Amino acid sequence: MIASVAHWILSLHGWEALVVVFALPALEASAFVGFLFPGEISVLLGGVLANEGRVSVTAVIFAAVAGAIIGDTIGYFVGRRFGRRLLTGTIGRLPLVRRHLDRHLDGAQAYIRRRGAASVFFGRFTAALRVLVPGLAGMSEMPYGEFLLYNAAGGALWGTGFVLLGYSAGAAWHHAAGVASRVGVALLVLVVLGLVATRLFRDRERHSARLRAFAARVFESRPIAWIRRRFPRQVVWLHRRLDPRSPTGFPLTLVVAVGTLCAWVFGALTQDVVAREEAVRLDPHVERFVLDHRVGWATGLMRTVTWLGSSALLVPVGVAIAAWFLASRRDWKPGAMLLAAWGGTYLLYEAVKPAVGRLRPAVPLRLVDATGWAFPSGHAAQAVAFWGMVAIVLTARRSTRARVLAAVLAVLVALVVGASRLYLGVHWFTDVVGGYALGGTWLSLLAALLLSARARSGSAGETARVTSPDRTDPRLGAPYAADG
Repeated sequence: MIASVAHWILSLHGWEALVVVFALPALEASAFVGFLFPGEISVLLGGVLANEGRVSVTAVIFAAVAGAIIGDTIGYFVGRRFGRRLLTGTIGRLPLVRRHLDRHLDGAQAYIRRRGAASVFFGRFTAALRVLVPGLAGMSEMPYGEFLLYNAAGGALWGTGFVLLGYSAGAAWHHAAGVASRVGVALLVLVVLGLVATRLFRDRERHSARLRAFAARVFESRPIAWIRRRFPRQVVWLHRRLDPRSPTGFPLTLVVAVGTLCAWVFGALTQDVVAREEAVRLDPHVERFVLDHRVGWATGLMRTVTWLGSSALLVPVGVAIAAWFLASRRDWKPGAMLLAAWGGTYLLYEAVKPAVGRLRPAVPLRLVDATGWAFPSGHAAQAVAFWGMVAIVLTARRSTRARVLAAVLAVLVALVVGASRLYLGVHWFTDVVGGYALGGTWLSLLAALLLSARARSGSAGETARVTSPDRTDPRLGAPYAADG
């Protein structure tokens, strides 16, 4: 069905094409047509028609954005007026859904109330959620002014982006549609994983007392008691290394483990590159795959995103973040850590490159200018170390959820930078992986130093609190002496 509808859209001209580009996004959330035919396909094909000169690209963008905003607005008011009644009278009659529908709807509405702005904006780019979020926002009685603001912002970016994507892809629109569809599904998977992780965190808190009781029973069991008596020092050391409450416990253990793994990977890849064996044999196959899948619209995108690993961008970003911390918090340490992350990585790969002396891919394969040796990729190494440190310094006082989200975003940026270096033909696959490993090793070392410094400052603060002769215990409301 999608193929036949797409073929029909590509046969249209003038105002007929504009009506379709407007109507399908408008019907996506208001009449749930998006479950059958994604509105993004019609918008992308409108860009293809503009590429062929059959319609104006400006008119296509206007039709797509207007359709997205108006359709979501209708979906919002339908959800607000009829949403729960409509769902109860349809899927709510199914035996497996009937008993749980109200509870799940309440949870979905509560989520929309908590994350209203983000859900409306990012839902526009997410498969399935694009159809559901407007109605859920209406059912949650989200203020229409707030909904309209973020719906218009998401619709404008979505409509303009897909029209220009189709305009750039032209006859290769099938590839662009496939990539866009996979990105939408990937965003949906990330949303689902985020919701599952949130539920697991809540369940963990709810059952933490039960887990502690179970751990106590295991700890007092005969085999564990024998090990504690036989190896007391080793047990104490292991307990300290796995304590999640101490910076030098599980966090430091995890960082050291990750750093050790990155160092091992970097050493193994360096040996393979120098000896031209094992992993290096994969490079020509990866390069051939990349060359076979180059398309016009992706080339401009990759030339842009590759700057996320360039010193020309990272240095100004680091200076801006450092200046913000210095001006708002009088704290120079985040800026120093960002400088150490970028500068240390730069010095490391500049020392390794001439020592290994590996040539880059052939000049005809490159889409941008690049000089110097290939291994390891400096862009990949800097992306891991710098953006990883940005995530650390910006979420130092944030919740676990914020830290996890920042870490995921940093990983995604590093992956995109590495993919751009392969796509642009300036590095081999093992160059990029080696850059990741080198940057990960240096970032882990800096993170370990931060955790150790935090532990020392915490110990000093605790010592000062305990030994102060004129303090007041906040739990007792009475002074306590140093020896008391």
